[in-house]
Order: sequence, then structure tokens, then C-alpha cells
Amino acid sequence: MQQPRYLVPGDYMADPSAHVFNGRIYIYPSHDWESGIPENDNGDHFNMKDYHVFSLDDVENGEVTDHGVVLRTEDIPWAGRQLWDCDVAHRDDKYYMYFPLKDQNDIFRIGVAISDKPEGPFIPEENPMKGSYSMDPAIWHDEDGEYYMYFGGLWGGQLQRYRNNKALECAILPEGNEPALCPKIVRLSKDMLGFDEEPRDIVILDENGKPLTAGETERRFFEASWMHKYNGKYYFSYSTGDTHNICYAIGDNLYGPFTYKGVILSPVVGWTSHHSIVEFKGKWYLFHHDSVPSGGKTWLRSMKVVELEYNADGTIKTIEGTASK
Repeated sequence: MQQPRYLVPGDYMADPSAHVFNGRIYIYPSHDWESGIPENDNGDHFNMKDYHVFSLDDVENGEVTDHGVVLRTEDIPWAGRQLWDCDVAHRDDKYYMYFPLKDQNDIFRIGVAISDKPEGPFIPEENPMKGSYSMDPAIWHDEDGEYYMYFGGLWGGQLQRYRNNKALECAILPEGNEPALCPKIVRLSKDMLGFDEEPRDIVILDENGKPLTAGETERRFFEASWMHKYNGKYYFSYSTGDTHNICYAIGDNLYGPFTYKGVILSPVVGWTSHHSIVEFKGKWYLFHHDSVPSGGKTWLRSMKVVELEYNADGTIKTIEGTASK
């Protein structure tokens, strides 16, 4: 695959979470709408109010099927606003969609919606997951048979409002040489509807074995957790947010710690960078988005895909984003 492919050029879809179900790629993106709200660092202009599901059986040339709207804000009893990045897991005969949504107090919680099919529609539970907070849930099905959620995001994602899974009176963002805020991991309950433990920190180390600091903005975690496994190693990837890289770190345990290894995707056109990584028919692919089709508007993003390649030592070859072209 020589060039990145835009998947849904006629609509603005972003934050694509891609999975292989029943021999097809299914993609679960957020949906950008022109909101008329002035742009700001908290992302209030991202007026996402529904989810579509897309599928294809040939990543490079196949037709993309739009399965339509599968969940709307108005379907969710506890909804306030902003359906941001979601992810989907399959267990037994059900598909579980995990979505961040601000409640009626404008606090991000994570909800669950269920379907009998990977293409939905998804029926939401009455309440958000107990103990959930922040956003960007990503689900990992490990070899132990258990399911785990990685989550968290700074600024508009509200992670800075919490310490030790408890809300603070005032948000605190570390600075300079202070340890960077960590993404979270939590094992899911057997019924897939709750947490089976307290969420834990995912620590990302530098090449000397020291935790990354808040001032290392080119490589510290900001949002957009993703997990995949390659040659027996766990690869935790994420966005650096305000410095616009997709980076990755490698570890021997799904709980970490992970050692920083480099940049997967350099900055794209548009403020945000958010991705997923999946293997399909013997190749690895990076699903992501940029704002080229909308003329660079950060809140109108289009999802795309490009092949991802590894070096012989297991490191990932950096892909050049559209901002540097």
C-alpha cells in the first residue's frame, strides 16, 4: 500500500477504532459536525452527537460499507453532550461499545452499549460505568481471556481533574520535571459492564528507565490510547496531543511499564491525532485521520488508512504525516 487512503470522503469521521470481526474490518469512528461553537483547547467545538459503523474486506481497494447511525446522544438516558472516541469488543455472542460522553453536569463518564452484531445498532445501558471518568476507552482482549480498558486524556479529556481515581477540587496539570500524568488501565468485569478492579497508572519510561516528565511534550502521553501485540511484546501507542505525534512504547506486561521507542506518525494537518493499529490478511495498518479534505479545519476530520511496517528489531517505521508534506 503506497499511499494513505481516505475511507469516507463524503463525510467527516475521526478517531477510528478498527477491529477484525467475522473476517472483515469494522471501523468505529467519532463523527464531526459543524457546530458553530468557537474553537478552544477544551474541544467544545467538537459537536459529536452520533456514531456510524463502517466495514470493508479489502483495506487497500475494497468498497467501504456505511452501516449507518448506530447510537445517538438522545438514545442515552444520562447524556449531556459530546460522544468522543469509542471502541468495541466482542465477547461470546455480544458486541460491547464503550463510549465517552459528558453527563448532564458536563463531566466525562464512560458508557456501554450492546449489540448482537458488529455493525450494530447498539443499545445503551441506563447508567455509565461505575467509577469511570475521562475519555478515549480502548479495549484489549488478552491471551489470559480477560478484557482490559485503557483510557484517559488531558485538557478537554479531564484526566487532570483526578488523582488515585478520585476527583480533585481543582484540576492540576504537572509541569516541567514533574512526572507526566499517566494513562489508565483497568480489567473489565465478566459481564463487560463494569470495572473488576481499581484503575491503575500506565507508566511510560525513557531510555534510562525513568518515567517521562510533563515537560517532555514531544513524547509524553496526552490521549488516544491503543494496544496491540507484535512478536510477543505489548505495544502501547498514544497521541502527544498539543505536539501532534502518535508515539509508542514497548513492554512485557499489559500493565506496563512501557519503554518509549519513537514516533509512529508525525503531525498531520489538523490539531488532533488519533489512531488504531490492526493486522489484517498478513499486513499491519494504521487507521487515523487528518483535516486535509475540510481545508485544515481541526473539528472536521476525515479518517484514512496506511500500511504500517516494522524494522527487523521490532521498532516501527515512522510514517510521515500530512503536516510535513
